[in-house]
Amino acid sequence: MKVLLVEDDLPLARGLSQALKRHGFAVDHVARGRDAVNSMGLNPPDLVVLDLGLPDMDGMAVLKKLRHQKAALPVLILTARDALNDKVVALDGGADDYLSKPFEIEELLARLRVLSRRLSTSLSSEIRLDSVTLDQASQKVTVDGEPVALSRREFMLLNALMQNAGRIQTREVLENKLYGWGEEIASNAIEAHISYLRKKLPRGFIQTIRGVGYTISIDQQG
Repeated sequence: MKVLLVEDDLPLARGLSQALKRHGFAVDHVARGRDAVNSMGLNPPDLVVLDLGLPDMDGMAVLKKLRHQKAALPVLILTARDALNDKVVALDGGADDYLSKPFEIEELLARLRVLSRRLSTSLSSEIRLDSVTLDQASQKVTVDGEPVALSRREFMLLNALMQNAGRIQTREVLENKLYGWGEEIASNAIEAHISYLRKKLPRGFIQTIRGVGYTISIDQQG
């Protein structure tokens, strides 16, 4: 699950990014509203954590533009504005949740988990292709009904491929889904994850399109 963190307080943003990554999220961070809006076309996130007090434009204007580009995108407002009217305006303006600063990281993580579950449910929690079943809500995978242990990034990679069954996913696209901006990525990272996955999945389930990327055949859909 990829989070776009829009926060101009850099020490806070660094701390939040580290905490979110430790709990299984890939994180992209921007400090300006325009960068958040521009990122939607380049590397769209699954969730947005949005500060309202940004240096270049008001967070509510950012929220409006994000909603225009992707209406169903879950957005959690994270801000020092704690007046009741501010909360009402933000929620009526399209925010899914609102958390005032200062806050406890455990509460932020709990709220993001709720949004993640809601998103997974709205997208249909379970994907079944041939003998492989992936549950986005519980983050569990089974083959012929037997549980398969996957690392966080193996699960994210398999989820991306199964969600896009029948469509080729390039290495660059998959890297964008697994890693945040600025993260150091080994040149063979995707290939290594694919190799580990193949050892745990049916033979031929993940197909290599040489020189292009990877895919799962739509013919396997259950």
